[in-house]
Amino acid sequence: MAKRAILVGAGGMGRAWARNLLKHPDTEIAAWVDLSEETVRKAADEEEVAGALIATDLGKALAEANGDFVVDVTVPEAHREVTVQSLEAGLPVLGEKPMAASMDDARAMVAAAEAAGRLYMVSQSRRYDGRLTGYRDLIRDVCGAPEILNSDFYIGAHFGGFRDAMPSPLLLDMAIHTVDAARYLTGADAVTVYCEEFNPSWSWYAGNACTVALYEMTGGLRYTYRGSWCAEGMHTSWESEWRAVGRGGTACWDGHRAPRAEKVTGPGGFHSITKAIEGDVPTVAGGIEGSLIEFLRALETGATPNGECHDNIKSLAMVFAAYESATTGRRVTVG
Repeated sequence: MAKRAILVGAGGMGRAWARNLLKHPDTEIAAWVDLSEETVRKAADEEEVAGALIATDLGKALAEANGDFVVDVTVPEAHREVTVQSLEAGLPVLGEKPMAASMDDARAMVAAAEAAGRLYMVSQSRRYDGRLTGYRDLIRDVCGAPEILNSDFYIGAHFGGFRDAMPSPLLLDMAIHTVDAARYLTGADAVTVYCEEFNPSWSWYAGNACTVALYEMTGGLRYTYRGSWCAEGMHTSWESEWRAVGRGGTACWDGHRAPRAEKVTGPGGFHSITKAIEGDVPTVAGGIEGSLIEFLRALETGATPNGECHDNIKSLAMVFAAYESATTGRRVTVG
């Protein structure tokens, strides 16, 4: 029997999630909730969502729709209210990133999941990329435990809208994807961070659109995040460009093609002898499709999924600690 989803949020990502839920053979949309009845009815009509309860109040949907789980696709400021209310009603939650608009909200959401004994998973959808998985495996096989990890993200993004007015658009809007990938690639967690932000003279953003952050991670790893939302030309991949270095060699990924590495095979003269290796790229269901598949598998098996709230809050903490460091000018403990 198909599991019944209560979908909360009918914006662009809400529509994407509606299509994702309709596409999966084992899910259906029991209710669609949005603060604007006009918006959600229009979305339901255009996405051909038939038979779902249309509501502007989550409480009504939780009480009447007989749902099996909730998908939260609201703005970050609403995540705490939607998630806690749903968990308290006894339903597991699959929420969009970022987990919350503050660490206090995130901690409250984790506590609610613990109290309810229900799964709360954040859709960290960029983890579901065969190239990223292949790069993680290549780092393990070539570098061993890396002690150097660098990522570069440089894109001139003319969004318009709310990002142009944010105090820290790159760090608070986009960096969560990359720093979460750093944890995924290495299995390390951040301990401290020193971060600086700035805004070039040509920037079209009101807030600082460029960031450099140095994280001290567990296991002796140093991770450097560098990025810009206003870098015109020669853009990196949206997945960033990466370099990992360990005792056994170096592994790189440009965010586009298969990852590659050079593995140390013996001593040489000035340079050690290395062997070039190209990483495998496993086939995986990508993006939010992968998130939904893993969430449903976790509900069925009890396995801990990627993005489970106790883990994902560690990635969120990296963002907020970097922001605190940039605003205070000091090294900050992550957590």
